[in-house]
Amino acid sequence: MDESKLLKRITSDPNIFGGKPLIRGRRLAVEHVLGMLAAGDDTEAILSGYPWLEREDIQACLVYARRVIGRERIEPLVIESDD
Repeated sequence: MDESKLLKRITSDPNIFGGKPLIRGRRLAVEHVLGMLAAGDDTEAILSGYPWLEREDIQACLVYARRVIGRERIEPLVIESDD
């Protein structure tokens, strides 16, 4: 599945979790899925915990995260000391 189709699975509703990105409008935030992956949960464990969740939903979370991070820029902060 291409990225644009995957990203259609990520939605936002200001009435649910303050507008955080969700998976298909359900009460499961992208942040939560990414947290489970970061904690070492594998795809199968996540899918078994959320029977309605699809493998493509997890892929969509990863694509979304990559797109968000891809737009970030880190500006070096120079702090002058008084020494």
